[in-house]
Amino acid sequence: MVLMATRTRFSQLFQATLNQKSLKTLGRSRHESISQRHFSSVSAAATDAEAVVGSRGVGLEIFGLKDYIDYRRALYGEITHKALLVDAVGTLLVPSQPMAQIYREIGEKYGVEYSEVEILTRFRRAYEQPWGRSLFYWACKRTINTLFRYVNDGRPFWQFIVSSSTGCSDSQYFEELYNYYTTEKAWHLCDPEAEKVFKALRKSGVKLAVVSNFDTRLRPVLRALNCDHWFDAVAVSAEVEAEKPNPTIFIKACELLGVKPEDAVHVGDDRRNDVWGARDAGCDAWLWGSDVHSFKEVAQRIGVQV
Repeated sequence: MVLMATRTRFSQLFQATLNQKSLKTLGRSRHESISQRHFSSVSAAATDAEAVVGSRGVGLEIFGLKDYIDYRRALYGEITHKALLVDAVGTLLVPSQPMAQIYREIGEKYGVEYSEVEILTRFRRAYEQPWGRSLFYWACKRTINTLFRYVNDGRPFWQFIVSSSTGCSDSQYFEELYNYYTTEKAWHLCDPEAEKVFKALRKSGVKLAVVSNFDTRLRPVLRALNCDHWFDAVAVSAEVEAEKPNPTIFIKACELLGVKPEDAVHVGDDRRNDVWGARDAGCDAWLWGSDVHSFKEVAQRIGVQV
């Protein structure tokens, strides 16, 4: 009851800092859209309140707190989060070689003539195109397979991407390329200290999950890299039938771990998919490469020394 009252009081204080008078003084600054935001959790409110008032020299210190982590510890104790959610590609692991290089090298024997620059340009153009049929069609047919990129093994989507990127529709080329990205050779871990850090987190009672927009190859990839056992759960969009930034996939990850969203923090390299998506689900979120730069730093912010 005391903890609940404390949370409620902090939430009220932070919401008070975002009254209409304060927002009006911000004018046309990058924070003006905050006035329309519905805070889904105390942690989201605290983060945005700090961003708005902190930039004007008024922040968490007005509540006797030196920073946001101090705020979390005031609510939860020394360990600030019960669970850590981790993005896969770009955070936990990255391709060992540039994508365009692999597409070209494997494709040479199948007649691919585009340069790596051309392949990369065409890849980006294809990847950014809306995938599946229209929302109207989906609404009428009620079939999820027409909407998501990563459904089951993701083959239809990746066949489209490969042929669009290289101009080659040879099925043998696609199969060789597709299978390559299931092997250990195709990937390496972003942080060489990841295993040590994750062991320390789990020893301290922090649960771990991977949350990724990926097809069903993700689990074999994690096994190939011998890191699947580091995690208590894996929430992959192809299985959850929801892609980041949809909050559903983050909520599902929390359910798999047995924690509430407000007790979890997600770390990922994409501001829209990872940070905004996680916060919309009620989780805390840190941007990889900006808020945090290593898993050791993540652990320290949570309150676990490695």
